[in-house]
Amino acid sequence: MTLIDSRPGIHAAYRALSAETGTHIDADLAVTRLGPPLEVELAHWFPEERIAAMSDRYREIYPTFAIAPTLALPGAREAIAAVQALGGRAVVVTAKHEPNAKLHLSHLGIEPDAVVGWLWAEAKGGALREHGATVYVGDHTGDVRGARTAGSLSVAVETGPCDAAELRAAGADVVLPDLTAFPAWLDGYVAA
Repeated sequence: MTLIDSRPGIHAAYRALSAETGTHIDADLAVTRLGPPLEVELAHWFPEERIAAMSDRYREIYPTFAIAPTLALPGAREAIAAVQALGGRAVVVTAKHEPNAKLHLSHLGIEPDAVVGWLWAEAKGGALREHGATVYVGDHTGDVRGARTAGSLSVAVETGPCDAAELRAAGADVVLPDLTAFPAWLDGYVAA
């Protein structure tokens, strides 16, 4: 929940998967634990031998249920534009299934320079290094770990499941309330 609030769409997709499979999934609870890969959440609801198949099915039905209800978070477009206006490349690195992440961004008119999906926590570090990211913005302690792994400055926003204290304890260099504060912060950071 750095650029988008996918909770309404994810909630709808979990409810659809639950109805289709006859397996109870507490969608209200599931959307409070966003960040880690889908398989981590599905392990709460399905036996291990069904997780791969259920992950595939969830990703298959996701565009039908999750794209339209998802909203851009305040400041998302402006944050991307601020990076690009300074000559930087805005690269989205996410744990989300990459095709679905691209669908979200396209639907919402958010235009990063690149999108890399299916990476969580420290695994994000490789993509960040590959794209030359010197700053990485995220909403989860896993994002802070990814930034640290890449040697990037970790800027955290409090719009996800982790509060400022958790983000700072994980090693975030900067904690902002949300992305609306990012363009001014970025201008100051570049000027310094």
